[in-house]
Amino acid sequence: MNKEAKLIYGDGNFQVLERGEYVICVVTKKRIPINELKYWSVDKQEPYFDAHSSLKGKLSNTN
Repeated sequence: MNKEAKLIYGDGNFQVLERGEYVICVVTKKRIPINELKYWSVDKQEPYFDAHSSLKGKLSNTN
């Protein structure tokens, strides 16, 4: 995986602004391949690695 993608996170889907192979989880800092991305926050516009990191991200006061 070479390039990070830039996305707009919507309800149930996302829009690709800049093509890439992955995004970075804001909680774990792990790379998430675009084809495996399942968790994100529409309000915060943040991707999450899994359900656990999604909950942590939604409970944080960042952003």
